[in-house]
Amino acid sequence: MIRARRYQDARAQARSNPELAWWVFMRVSGVVLIFLVLGHIYMTFLLTSELQASYSVVVNQLAQPVWKIYDWLMLTLAMLHGVNGARYSIDDYVQKVSRRVWTKTLVYGLAALIYVLGTMGLFIISKAMLAG
Repeated sequence: MIRARRYQDARAQARSNPELAWWVFMRVSGVVLIFLVLGHIYMTFLLTSELQASYSVVVNQLAQPVWKIYDWLMLTLAMLHGVNGARYSIDDYVQKVSRRVWTKTLVYGLAALIYVLGTMGLFIISKAMLAG
């Protein structure tokens, strides 16, 4: 099946409203992720010189709630966008239903583990880590 490029085509192809919602989410999250990543690159690599780049600078930056939320939003959108893209690929290429179930279970499980570890890494960092 060829994936829809326009909303009208997606609406005609969607088997359910959640499938159409995921189609819209992929387009919106892709655009939002572009701006989040470009903003992150700008603030991390262009505003900070190589001489200033150190562990303490990163910890000080991530100790601020705004940075934590910004990075967590980027992590959340990237994981949802990536896992949904993987779901599309699995549906397209894994023909046998039992293999598809196991493949999705493995992908979803690994994605959940990475997401939990990434979230913990972001929210555990504090200025107290500099002292210790």
